[in-house]
Order: sequence, then C-alpha cells, then structure tokens
Amino acid sequence: MYIEVNREIQLVSRPSGIPTSENFGVVTTPVDVLKDGEVLIKNSWMSVDPYMRGRMLERKSYIEPFALNETLSGGAVGQVMESSNPQFPVGSKVANMSGWREYFTTDGADLQPLPETEIPDQAFLGVLGMPGMTAFTGLTKIARIKEGDTVFVSAASGAVGAIVCQIAKLKGCFVVGSVGSEEKAQYLKAELGVDAVVNYKTTENLQESISQACPQGIDVYFENVGGEHLEAALNLMNDYGRIAVCGMIDQYNATSPQAGPTNLSQIIIKKLTIQGFIIFDHWNEYPAFVTQMTQWIQQGKVTAKETVYEGVEQAPDAFIGLFTGKNIGKMLVKLS
Repeated sequence: MYIEVNREIQLVSRPSGIPTSENFGVVTTPVDVLKDGEVLIKNSWMSVDPYMRGRMLERKSYIEPFALNETLSGGAVGQVMESSNPQFPVGSKVANMSGWREYFTTDGADLQPLPETEIPDQAFLGVLGMPGMTAFTGLTKIARIKEGDTVFVSAASGAVGAIVCQIAKLKGCFVVGSVGSEEKAQYLKAELGVDAVVNYKTTENLQESISQACPQGIDVYFENVGGEHLEAALNLMNDYGRIAVCGMIDQYNATSPQAGPTNLSQIIIKKLTIQGFIIFDHWNEYPAFVTQMTQWIQQGKVTAKETVYEGVEQAPDAFIGLFTGKNIGKMLVKLS
C-alpha cells in the first residue's frame, strides 16, 4: 500500500502556563515497510485529555513525560490497512495508544481489538474508554456512592464529569454539577437531567451557590478541578463524606506553586475520606465496565456528547481548547 504522506504531531518546546500552538510541530514521516508479524494501522480518531498536560513537564509522575522533538502519544482508534499478523486481519478495528499520528506500524502487542457493536468507534475513546471507565470507577469503587447520596461534580460537562452525572442519577443520587457557561449548564439540566447546576464563572460566591444547590450538604464530591472548588466542597461535606480525586485541572497550567485549601481540618472534623486514583491501576476491571456501559447506552440511559476537531494538524488546538472551555463532553480529533 502506497502512502503519500504520514503526518504526526511532536512536542517541540515545553509549555509554561497554558500551552500554545508554538509548543507543537507538524512533521511528515515515512511509514516503515512491514516486517513479519506486523500491521499497518490508519488512525481514524484520536483523543486529547487533560492528563497529557502533566506529561509535557519534565518531572517525575505516575507516567513518563513526553520527550521533546518526538511524536506525542495518546488514545486512538483505527483500522488495519496491511497485515502480516494473523491476529489482526486487514479491516480489523483496534484501539491503541499511538495517537497524534495518522499511520503507524506495530507488532500488535499494543493493540486492543474493538468489539463488534453498532456504537460508533470513537466511543471507545470516551464513554466506553478511559473517561467513562474513570467516571464509573471513581463513583462506584472510590467514592462508593449509594442511593440517596448528594453528589457534587466539578467540571461536570467534560468527558468524565458528564458521565459521572449520569451514573450518579442512575444510582438514585441527587446530582449537582459545576460548569463554566450557560450553554454547559443547559446541557446538564436539559440533556443529562442533573438536579442543579452552578456556573462558577458568574457566581459571586462559589461556596454559597454550591450550598444553595445542595441543601442537604454533600455526601460525595467527584473532584476534577481543585482550588476554590475543593475548599468550598470541604466546608459543605457531610459527616463521613467521600471525595474521589480524579484531577485538578485548576493547577495544570500554574507557573508557580498554588496555595492549598485553608480548611483541611474539615477532614478530621467531618471524618472525611479523600482518595486520589489513577484509572490505569483498575484496568483489569475494564471488560466488566464495557458490558455495563454498553447496556446503559443501548437502553438510552447514558448519552455522550462530543466536541470534534478535524485533521491531525488541529490536534494542538483541540488540546489547548481543553483548558479554555472549548469542549462539551469528549474532545476528539477526527483524522482524515
């Protein structure tokens, strides 16, 4: 198969603050000739996710940082175009972690076959992928929600938050979400059926607004933001409340250390449980999650909104848009 050009996105400089387009470069690369046992994959969809921002810093973390002047990596789904590996015949659809590029060759060890389903392929980067699994695990395993809980969700219209809201409603909870625009607030109320919404960008007092939205206090806080949201939630938690810490996007682009909450004593006073989690530690439970989530989707109990940029060259703008409120639901890049 002759491929005229393969385009990839590299990190050419490390961002300070919110990333800019100058931190990224589009390069063309040759496609390797297949060796025995290898396959050629054409990516059709790729994901950009907030956790990638941490990998752009040269520091120790739970995952290796991105190297400069090398092609970035991330979740993607694609199709086998050529194959010398009987496990992956031509036409097979697969998930992989070799996003930020249009084509790549592999021996197949890093590929996961997509199941036969009428659900669109890109769902395996969102509601049926890492964001959906994160929402499900954070609520059911980390926060241990139960019927009747009041659940507060920050960044509630994002890829993870929107799924959190829906699962919490399915579990019989009173659900309140925090968002940054009226469009996102309407999405939560009209499409996801949440009980109340706080617009943190227009409120004059975040804690007071959350308090009014949660008249019975907060039993579970699904933390995606940090900062002022965490401080407000700590003051409003009920005794024996649980906080599942998924992310703290409020700090990802900080250029200096950020002050922590001034009210950590609430953890003792209210006997709170706070647990951070990384979804890769729970991936052995992914098959069971897919079975449950697929059922909910087919029953119309869970829906997933997407914000789509087109073309691999648009991937940096899509990624930057995560930090400027451009997405509702999952941010995706559709590759040509």
